[in-house]
Amino acid sequence: MSAVLVALRLARRGAWRSRGRSALIMVMIGLPVLVITAMLTFTATTSVSPREGLVAEFGAADARLMQAPKGTMLHQRPNGTSWSGGGDGATAPGRSAAEVVALLGPGTRLIQFDTGVLQLGTERVEALRTDLRDPLTKGVRTLSEGRLPSAAHEVAVTSAFGLRPGELLRPSGAAPLTVVGVVEHPYRPSLREVVGPDLPLASVDEFWSPGEHGTGWLADTAAPVSWTGVSALNSAGLYVISRTMMTDSRVWDRAPAVDVQYTVGIGAMVIMVVLVTVLMAGPAFAVGLRRRRRELAEIAAQGGSAAQLRTIVVADGLVLGGVATLVATVLGIGAGTLVPPIVARWGGQVGPPEVPWPPVLAVAALGLLTGIVAALVPAVQAARQNSATVLAGRTPVVADRPGWPLAGAALVLAGLGATVVARRQPGSVWVLASAVLVLLGLVVLTPWLVRCTGRLAGRLRLPLRMSVRDAVRHRSRTASAVAAVMAVTATVVAVGIGTYSAYMDQRNAYTSARPTGMLAIWAGNIGDAAWTGLRAEAARQLPGVPLAPGYQARDAQGHRYALRYTVRWNGIRTRRTAAIGDQALLRLLQGRHDPQAAAALASGKAVVFDPAALRDGKLALRAGSTAGPARKLDVPAVLATPAEEHQGGALLPRALVEQAGFSTAERQLYAMYRPSAGSTLARDLAKVTPRVTVASEEGYRNMPEPGLWGWFGGALVLVVGGTLAATRLAAADMRPERATMAAIGAPSRMSRAVVAGQALYISGLGALVGLLAGTVTGLALTRPMTTRGAGDPVTIAIPWPFLAAVVVGLPVLASAAALITRTRLPLARRLL
Repeated sequence: MSAVLVALRLARRGAWRSRGRSALIMVMIGLPVLVITAMLTFTATTSVSPREGLVAEFGAADARLMQAPKGTMLHQRPNGTSWSGGGDGATAPGRSAAEVVALLGPGTRLIQFDTGVLQLGTERVEALRTDLRDPLTKGVRTLSEGRLPSAAHEVAVTSAFGLRPGELLRPSGAAPLTVVGVVEHPYRPSLREVVGPDLPLASVDEFWSPGEHGTGWLADTAAPVSWTGVSALNSAGLYVISRTMMTDSRVWDRAPAVDVQYTVGIGAMVIMVVLVTVLMAGPAFAVGLRRRRRELAEIAAQGGSAAQLRTIVVADGLVLGGVATLVATVLGIGAGTLVPPIVARWGGQVGPPEVPWPPVLAVAALGLLTGIVAALVPAVQAARQNSATVLAGRTPVVADRPGWPLAGAALVLAGLGATVVARRQPGSVWVLASAVLVLLGLVVLTPWLVRCTGRLAGRLRLPLRMSVRDAVRHRSRTASAVAAVMAVTATVVAVGIGTYSAYMDQRNAYTSARPTGMLAIWAGNIGDAAWTGLRAEAARQLPGVPLAPGYQARDAQGHRYALRYTVRWNGIRTRRTAAIGDQALLRLLQGRHDPQAAAALASGKAVVFDPAALRDGKLALRAGSTAGPARKLDVPAVLATPAEEHQGGALLPRALVEQAGFSTAERQLYAMYRPSAGSTLARDLAKVTPRVTVASEEGYRNMPEPGLWGWFGGALVLVVGGTLAATRLAAADMRPERATMAAIGAPSRMSRAVVAGQALYISGLGALVGLLAGTVTGLALTRPMTTRGAGDPVTIAIPWPFLAAVVVGLPVLASAAALITRTRLPLARRLL
């Protein structure tokens, strides 16, 4: 134990003497720990669990009940809810408070608790209709200014509105509302909400979903509302959330099932983080060994054993890794708890500060382990150095182990074989796990690669020849830096090829039922008078724009039906809804006049744009409705060419639909028109009826390109940083040679060229090997990332500019950065 304490004391002293090197090592070890810890803490703080959200959900009440719209069949189950909608969308008659009290039992007290939206001109804002003064609503909203509303036309608003007590709100079609107070949501500081006991809420029955918008109550019950009584409440059209249900440990504390792919992915990520960090910090530890080589030789000369020398060097990793992990963990926790309230001001939610200690401590242990592992290779070298050689001022030569290249080749071959098998498995995690084997093998092979490439030094110019020969002579230092660059480059290249191929696959396989630039206006279940008004308003908003009508299919009872068919597109089974229209709509869908398609439509046949959907001149349709039985139809159809390559869909003539036993009613409008960015068309049409949808087809441009250049930025920091660390060590090792060059009259630019050549060799070799490894993995990733079923071909797309920037640009930047290395040295005495 005394030897360990002495080693720790020596490590602390050495770290303080070389503060620049120590800071570099701490940054390399601590940065991943800081980022991961901050992300874990940020996620835990911004995630509000059902138990944490109880107060905002229903305050001090025992339960919250919501009325479901007419035709909705509810079935709640632990940890989930299922429901199906139906009917004609009319507002449910609703149950009275007395009926709900009877269902919950004697001793129950109810207060109104309705959530919805309030129409303020053209803007819809969240609204809560309840009495915040009631004890049951304690904690639902917190008063920060003014007072709580107590009378009709009095409201409180959240601070996101920016209003003060005394100001007015003017809802559409209702009397003005006076703001008397400012309140805060417990977990959503950016929420724009109006709260009051008498609010004119807009109808949102068609957008109803459990726990969201709807009318209901908060209940104070004599007995707890448990799962045994939920079925009866669901049958009565009531969705219920109770405190007893939310705190039931049998529901919320279930251990999640073990996901093998997730576990493998986490393991591969951990190995990669440790590998890259160790390889990046390795040269910096080698710098420390270089500076302490004489001190260690003196200890050995005085009787120090090889184990004690290893302990001294490993203590460097323990001290620096421990300090870096501690500082990074504290900073990560601080950032993860301080940032969420700031971010939540612009959107999202934030709960009470929470630190997920098990994963955070695991990350901290991983950082400490990384520091120790990074110091192992220098520790072994220190134990094997020749004390006499070091004390004489000569650089010891580390011999290669003949078995390492064979072990590295075996790992590479095993990784390649695993990659071939993994590319046919669902999910990309198996390919990434196989890539780890390839990278580990290449890391073991790197000293051999450095020695082999050193044979080319005789054909190079003098500065590069000196750089390469020095790099080969100090393979232990060079191999670590080359392997780090290789690992980073391989990862970035593999992700770049896979991501870009997936993007190109999605872009090329983009499909739509309408051509780019088409505007569609759909109405829900509205009457003829409302549709007439909506159509007139659309014509007024779009003067001079031809509007093609579309139709809804209805049965004899007036239930709306959708006529759909299934087709395989890009390996995915896609369900399309066939449009119902006439020649005007056909002309828009084709972008021209097609006499053959027009004649087929006029004769009562469907016009189909999906070749795979036709079978023997027939189109198989399924007529489905939320309120009536489904039907299957086989209708005659012809194939036609759409306006664009990616376009599919089908058009049915009205006569064909009516022959199948349905009636048709005009409820859609189509036009070739692109609304401007600030268009108010949707809001203007919603003033006529809220049951209107406006959609504009924009094509595949809706999908953003992958952020490959963000990966390039990360690679830039790691590659240049690791190369400069190794270059600094090279400059220290080449000090006698550089001094000799200066003594014989070599200009300073020659010395800088030698140092820059060292950086170019390290980063260039690492980037080239990384390109080969990353390309293999990237090509393997394209199959699981771009195929979606049998028969779907693999899409392979190479981002050439990105690869050129990584493989060529990064070495050039690293060598350019090395030119700033200080090269002026005093003359040194050479020992012969």
